[in-house]
Amino acid sequence: MPSSPCGPNCVEAVDRVGTARLAGRLAQVAGLLVSFPVVNAITPRGRREAVQRGYAQALLGCLGMRLRVVDNRVAAATVSETARPDLVSHIGTALRRDDRGARDGADPVRFAPKDTGVLVITGHIGWTDVVVLAAVQPLGFVARADLIDWPLLGRLAKLMRIIPIEREKLRALPGVVDTIAGRLAAGDRIAAFPEGTTWCGRAFGRMRPALFQAAVDAGAYVQPVRLRYLDRDGAQCTVCGFVGEDTFASSAARILRSRGMVAEITLEPLEYPGLDRRDLARRCENAVRGSVPSRHGGADTEWIEASATRVQDPAPAVPQRAPGQRGPGMRRRAVALFRGRGRDAKSVRIG
Repeated sequence: MPSSPCGPNCVEAVDRVGTARLAGRLAQVAGLLVSFPVVNAITPRGRREAVQRGYAQALLGCLGMRLRVVDNRVAAATVSETARPDLVSHIGTALRRDDRGARDGADPVRFAPKDTGVLVITGHIGWTDVVVLAAVQPLGFVARADLIDWPLLGRLAKLMRIIPIEREKLRALPGVVDTIAGRLAAGDRIAAFPEGTTWCGRAFGRMRPALFQAAVDAGAYVQPVRLRYLDRDGAQCTVCGFVGEDTFASSAARILRSRGMVAEITLEPLEYPGLDRRDLARRCENAVRGSVPSRHGGADTEWIEASATRVQDPAPAVPQRAPGQRGPGMRRRAVALFRGRGRDAKSVRIG
């Protein structure tokens, strides 16, 4: 079972707000959680995504966080194929030909257009990760099964149609993979945390390949996301780390008392699914981690054994493509994902 060496010593305090501000935040959070199910139910389906995104952003604000989104996808797609012979190079021409990109924040950054199935993956730091991702664009989540029973997030988890996973029951993992693949094929955006457990944010574990099989089965692209929490001085902080023997109550109290935090999301170029989930996991891990070292390293974690899942690394039924070669169908789907985006990498501040 995946494990993390992070514990209470990893979590550092930041500047705190006063008692009055804390009480105000608690009241605001309570108001949002009570009103959201009602507002969501009476909102027409076509407008619910905007409402859900707005509530997620408001909840971040009540927790004392600002959201910063950096989109590296379009800048990478404009690089010539000679300089970057991979997936994103094939859509650069289409982006330049169909540039309706947002300017001055008129069009929010999104993971993918509506009804486009994409697997969003990132490292797992704490329960606030779910709120941060939903503040970019609402999506379903693969989450611990007991999240539904949590006092604050349980109701939201049900509304977001989470896909529950029990870490102690690896025999149920093939069913989870099938469910994710089905949702992706139906055009849902699904977020997953392939490390299998939470880390403090400065340290991280390896991304296990099991959940990536869903993207391979569905032929869905994967959106790697780099997620960091920063203090008011711009330094990476660990306040949101839900590690060790931490409880939801103590974690929520710590976050609500914090001042000036920023949740930073960086969208890296899409990864094509390919035929090998292990290769896909490595590519996504490299995209998310880059050259950043982990404080604890990866020695204390374990990979989910392939024998515990429905599939082994598949023997190719068709000839493998060369490393730089992409199928035309994948190129067309990639172009569709990016149509309507701008030419340049963009940083968006919300809140």
